[in-house]
Amino acid sequence: MKKYLLMLAATAALSATAVQAHNFESSDDAIQYRQSGFSLMAYNFGDIGAMLKGKKDFNADVAAMRAANVAALAKLPLEGFIDGSDKGDTEALAKIWADKADFEAKFKELQTNADALAIAAKGGDKNELKKAFGAVGKSCKGCHDVYKKD
Repeated sequence: MKKYLLMLAATAALSATAVQAHNFESSDDAIQYRQSGFSLMAYNFGDIGAMLKGKKDFNADVAAMRAANVAALAKLPLEGFIDGSDKGDTEALAKIWADKADFEAKFKELQTNADALAIAAKGGDKNELKKAFGAVGKSCKGCHDVYKKD
């Protein structure tokens, strides 16, 4: 039942992000919004990584909480990639807007992998968590390599 509810919540969250409505007053607001989401996601993802690498004690409950946070936070930044927000204090390359379909596909892959990370962490199997963690990291790198300044 818990797994069903988690999958239902993830599906609802994905459906909500499909609308892509925004209320940004400026491109700077959009940039700040997405950067904030990425920062929070990186903190939570990094904490899981530290546990998996033995840099801090592994705590399954904390890992599950962090993974759920990553899954929720992965839904947010895409909304902040509005037209015109390639200029300003950002590391986003203009290529995002030139190839929006590919960028959005890569972002959806991140969201799918982040949802799988949350499910794996909730299951408590550290090996499954490691696999799911690797998939999220690969998603991040795949997008950064193409669409983010070094």
